[in-house]
Amino acid sequence: MKNGLYSIHVSLQDGRSGKGSGVVMFRDGKILGGDAYLYYIGSYTTKGDTFKGEVLIQRHTSSPDVNPLFGGPAPVGVGVSGTFTGTSGVMDGTALVGKASQIFKATLRRLAETD
Repeated sequence: MKNGLYSIHVSLQDGRSGKGSGVVMFRDGKILGGDAYLYYIGSYTTKGDTFKGEVLIQRHTSSPDVNPLFGGPAPVGVGVSGTFTGTSGVMDGTALVGKASQIFKATLRRLAETD
């Protein structure tokens, strides 16, 4: 995964409806990102054109009108894996929300390089 700032667009799988978008930075094995309601912190490793990692998602802002994908007050652990090119990536993940797993797919598009 090239170091950089990426847009992320997430959609739930397994017949569940839900979408989310935000930004995420991949840099030297670290993942940092967020959106209007959630922030993400994690780590990743790469091998060839694939990556895998773990992310902790936490809510930073509550909203009476919006229910974020992984939106409870408790942190949510997520396992991710995917493939990437120089400018984009595709990621699959599983989030454990309470006692239920939520499977999702995400697309990544590189917006800017980081040094």
